[in-house]
Amino acid sequence: MPVEEPKVAVLLAAFNGMHWIAEQLDSILIQHAVDVTLYISIDPSTDGTENWCAAFASKHSNVTVLPCAGRFGGASRNFFRLIRDVGIEQYDFIALADQDDIWYPDKLQRAIESLGRHRADAYSSNVTAFWPEGRTVLLDKAQPQVKWDYLFEAAGPGCTYVLSKQLARSLKAAIFKNWQLIQKVSLHDWYFYAFARSQGYRWHIDPVPSMLYRQHERNQVGANTGLNALIARYKTIHDGWWFHQVQLIAGLVIQETKPLFHGWVKLRRTQLMRLSFSAWQCRRRVRDKIFFFIICWATALMGGRLR
Repeated sequence: MPVEEPKVAVLLAAFNGMHWIAEQLDSILIQHAVDVTLYISIDPSTDGTENWCAAFASKHSNVTVLPCAGRFGGASRNFFRLIRDVGIEQYDFIALADQDDIWYPDKLQRAIESLGRHRADAYSSNVTAFWPEGRTVLLDKAQPQVKWDYLFEAAGPGCTYVLSKQLARSLKAAIFKNWQLIQKVSLHDWYFYAFARSQGYRWHIDPVPSMLYRQHERNQVGANTGLNALIARYKTIHDGWWFHQVQLIAGLVIQETKPLFHGWVKLRRTQLMRLSFSAWQCRRRVRDKIFFFIICWATALMGGRLR
């Protein structure tokens, strides 16, 4: 008898995606050695994305467009809606997808094999960023995980994430329980990673890229490369957004009895200074550890908006 292929629900969040979505959907539906069902949730668009996706779904029995659920205003709320509303019990794995990338044909197969080989519950990978003029850059997110990195960064682009059914089930329950507060989380991939690690799930970050990560002027996050990206990151820290997200996500996933959380969560001056000395356990990449240490001290000494 032929071996039954793993069943994967791919959750795709869309918004004004007509420039790229056809190429992305084609790359998802030709995945090797898996049984894919694609669910699309569309933030109300002005370029015909809803009608195009509805027509596409009418021609593919394994594609479903979810009913309109109002305006999300960002990919994170759209993905939270997908996790909440898509029934996952019939699937072995749940994968996330953006509307504008190109998956390698073995993306899901490689992820599932890696999960088994590493006895992990969740998978993410490096990606190859590419620009319209043909430039490409490997985005390396596969540094060794450290004790508290999940409270301060994601495991790489959320469009590479593949979750076991067990983890997806727990995540769905947490999203239901904290639905109103979850709406304030700006980056779903950061929260998903934080939830998984804080609950004791194993996460594997693959150093081999699994997809082409399209860069364009409408990227919500995009590739974090170059001086401009560094300046933009500093601005999000100085204006309080990043620290606010740290506090929010930590509050959602960690109990205050945990020593590190209890010692720094209010992020006042002395707490930031104390937190800086845990920098090596708070970020994965060496340059980010150093940047983290500097930012803690700069914010403590010069001030900033800690919302």
